[in-house]
Amino acid sequence: MSSSFEKFQKRRLISSYFSVVLSIFLVLFLLGILGLFVINSKRLSDNFKEEIAMTVFFKNEANDSVINAFKGQLKAEKFVKSYAYVTKEEAAKNHKDIIGEDFMEFLGMNPLQNSFDIYLNAEYINTESIRKIETSFRMNEMISDVVYDKQLVSLVNDNIQKVSLWILIVSGFLALVAVLLINSSMRLSIYSNRFIIKTMQMVGATKSFIRKPFIWRSIWLGIVGSVLAIVALIGTLYWLNITYPGLELLAEPILIGAVLIGVLLVGILITWISTFFATQRFLNLRTDDLY
Repeated sequence: MSSSFEKFQKRRLISSYFSVVLSIFLVLFLLGILGLFVINSKRLSDNFKEEIAMTVFFKNEANDSVINAFKGQLKAEKFVKSYAYVTKEEAAKNHKDIIGEDFMEFLGMNPLQNSFDIYLNAEYINTESIRKIETSFRMNEMISDVVYDKQLVSLVNDNIQKVSLWILIVSGFLALVAVLLINSSMRLSIYSNRFIIKTMQMVGATKSFIRKPFIWRSIWLGIVGSVLAIVALIGTLYWLNITYPGLELLAEPILIGAVLIGVLLVGILITWISTFFATQRFLNLRTDDLY
């Protein structure tokens, strides 16, 4: 009979530990995902910005020397990330592929112009900087027009500011939820041992002596949950990097390491603090209040 009761108690204890570790793992995993997103958010926004092209069209009179001189100018400019020279013949072929018809057959000529598709560095993708760049290009007499999506540039910058603000708000909210959930799990774990705590206190054990095993057990549970979360985060990160290599999610190993270490420290710190105050609460209760 006693053996069955001991098995039941052991199963209940294992189940309690499992639920605590699972709750710590899930909360820290979500918190870690948010942390990784925050450190990569600037790169993600920069990648999107740098996909916006500025197209510079040249007049038909522009010869090879003019084109080569402009290429040299682009290579020297800090605001240029990359560029591609598109001849009017290539532009006509691209239009034919998109439209499905050769418009030169009924026009009898190629009305398109030689052009450069210029991709700027992210820090220059704002209304004021692009306007200055456009003005400097238009000073070249051989350039007929400079075209880019002004509305898209404005929308991108405005929306990135709004998204950044919401990321901060969500980060703070999830951090608070993480603390509350882990704290709740640890309090429930200590609550199931409240009679043991009070019995030890009644036989003369000091508060620090009573707290010590509960705190160490909670810290170990926090470490286990944190390590599982770190393993899951690393796996998720590598999967995303393989699936979406263009995002370059592994480009900042130091920051990624800081987030993973932060997940471990948060798991240890919250479990320690939660257990300390939970045991302190039951140590200060009268015996009648335990029921």
